[in-house]
Amino acid sequence: MISRNKRLIIDADFIKEALKDQITLKEFLLLSYFDNSFNLIFDLNLIKEILGLSEEEILETYSSLLSKKLIKVEQTKNEDGKICEKISLEPFYENVAIQEQINEKKETKEDIFSSFESEFGRTLSPADYEIINAWIDKGYSEDLIISALQEASYNGVKSLRYIDKILYEWGKKGFTKYEDVKKDWQDNDGKIPLYETKVMEFDWLNENN
Repeated sequence: MISRNKRLIIDADFIKEALKDQITLKEFLLLSYFDNSFNLIFDLNLIKEILGLSEEEILETYSSLLSKKLIKVEQTKNEDGKICEKISLEPFYENVAIQEQINEKKETKEDIFSSFESEFGRTLSPADYEIINAWIDKGYSEDLIISALQEASYNGVKSLRYIDKILYEWGKKGFTKYEDVKKDWQDNDGKIPLYETKVMEFDWLNENN
């Protein structure tokens, strides 16, 4: 629990994520207080002393954090078996986790797009982006898509249709990661197969790639 002589300890990542929610300074201070609190009890007098805010400011800020769904109130039993209310920052941390997943997915896409442009030696077209995005949305992992790109390049084919056929064949074999592909190569004495491109998995691939 925060003591009356203790300063708030605020992690840099906490500051960065809190600011993304476009909160006010008072909201940030109260959110930081709860992040530092051990028992997460709403102690109005202690909050006043630690943050230097008035009761009215604290109550308004507290209500605002609740309405923005950055905190929530949970009922728990104390050691005496009595029901008490505690503040939970779970909604805030869930927002952080969701944002991290979005950022990771965005970075993954950017890495894949860069790999394709580097391998093809040209800028990707809108249709190219659509096709690659569809692979990602379909559940193909980043390393599997990159492996298909590398296999196509090894066979001297720079075509998304060809790569789609590779992924389609790997999908039928149950491959989900590069290790599965590597094992398949080893089982076939290191031979990388050539793939026909007559059968397409997606109709929208009938573009000039």
